[in-house]
Amino acid sequence: MEKLFGKFKENTVSQEEHWISMSDLMAGLMMVFLLISIAFMQYVMIEKDHVDDLLEKIQVEKNKIKEVAITYQNTQVALYDALFEEFKDDLKFWDAEIDPHTLEFRFNAPEVLFDTGKIDLKIQFRAILSNFFPRYLAVIGNFKENIAEIRIEGHTSSIWNESSSVDDAYFNNMELSQGRTRSVLQYVYLLPNVVKEKKWIKEKFAAVGFSSSHLILNEQGKENAERSRRVSFKILTNADTQIKKIIEN
Repeated sequence: MEKLFGKFKENTVSQEEHWISMSDLMAGLMMVFLLISIAFMQYVMIEKDHVDDLLEKIQVEKNKIKEVAITYQNTQVALYDALFEEFKDDLKFWDAEIDPHTLEFRFNAPEVLFDTGKIDLKIQFRAILSNFFPRYLAVIGNFKENIAEIRIEGHTSSIWNESSSVDDAYFNNMELSQGRTRSVLQYVYLLPNVVKEKKWIKEKFAAVGFSSSHLILNEQGKENAERSRRVSFKILTNADTQIKKIIEN
């Protein structure tokens, strides 16, 4: 419980998450822009009179791409700022953190979350979720049109028991992490003060277990088993949907 009331600060290095960084997004958007430009060039290369038309169309598509990138960045910043403002006084006591790049709200104290090898929420974690989730919904509710999905993610260490092979440990932990995220989703879904949002929760929330796929590593590059055991709420914005619309059009 010491970590619950005073977060131990440790320099950790997390493996890259499944999320589009700003640089990756811009690279992808520029590739779309390049393909659009080539397509237009091929279409009008014989018709000199169409050059002005071509340049105008390219500029329109370029502006669309720029708009997607700016909207993506602004939404990320606004969501992070809103979440941090709401929960800044709770993070230390919950041993939690908010990642500004992935919009991931992480609960990092494994001794508070679940008993070893179990999927049932501990009393302390239930109390935290009862406080956290209605407020979390209220914050992200202001960004519904920008949200594609919210994933409740479960992560474990690579450890199972001494007699388990690496593969057995991975799949046992997969089952464990999936069971834990289902328990979290079921608990918050049934909270009495979120009844009005049940339809939206069904549409947007998913419970995902990652086993030991995304370990937390220390400065020496070795697994930090304790910090790897965590649960997070991760927001995925709909920037990719907007990119697809540009490609389809």
